[in-house]
Amino acid sequence: MSAPAATPPVAKAEAEAKLTFWDHLRELRKRLLLSLYGLLGGMLVVGSFVERLVDELMKPVRLALPAGSQKLIYTSAIEPMMVYIKVAIYGGVFVAAPWILYQVWQFIAPGLYKKEKRVVVPFLFWGTMLFYGGAAFCYWLVMPAAFPAMLAIASDASMIPMLSISEQLGLVMAMLLGFGVVFEVPVIIAFLAMVGLVSADFLAKYRRHAIVLNTLLAAIITPTGDPFNLALMAVPMCLFYEVGIILARILGKKKPAEAPAVG
Repeated sequence: MSAPAATPPVAKAEAEAKLTFWDHLRELRKRLLLSLYGLLGGMLVVGSFVERLVDELMKPVRLALPAGSQKLIYTSAIEPMMVYIKVAIYGGVFVAAPWILYQVWQFIAPGLYKKEKRVVVPFLFWGTMLFYGGAAFCYWLVMPAAFPAMLAIASDASMIPMLSISEQLGLVMAMLLGFGVVFEVPVIIAFLAMVGLVSADFLAKYRRHAIVLNTLLAAIITPTGDPFNLALMAVPMCLFYEVGIILARILGKKKPAEAPAVG
């Protein structure tokens, strides 16, 4: 009786690869579901005080309006409900961000080396804290100056501000997100340096170009064009670029030492 034919190595490797691929899909599905559950939990938490949260988010806009008319309007019956839903979704993402980032970490951790695993956790922590810090900086320092400056442009007495709550919510959320991303610059630069895509010497060489680019980006992102509000965003961007250079020197890939010449 002849022995059963052995499975060819190539076919065996393909079968293992397929199993690994499906395992990854199952793990991805698990992490996506857990992230969704976290988002829903965050939405429920935010939804319990969404009216007060909307009032707080709109406070910089309302305080910029003339005294006696510090109210926002809505132009359709469904607009207030949609505003509350949007704030619950945005707030849910904001609250659940650490949990969602943890799920991302759990998904990629098995493919990382021990050295890389030690670095990822601080990256996630500081990335989250810097994003929150950027949003807080925008709300407490930028918005109280930006909205009065925007309304002051219409100095003609024949123009009366009638601001829609949904449009102002979109502007407020865009500003919070923009500043949150800007505050992530040091973490992004450090990560790029770790994987070898940039170096501290490269970043320092193009420092002047970065200052010009940061100023242009600040001019685009900030809703007003006055120097004060422009500086509120451009200065942190340039400072974070310098912090990124320092982190790139510490965490960046080191060049291999050249072998001594034989002669």
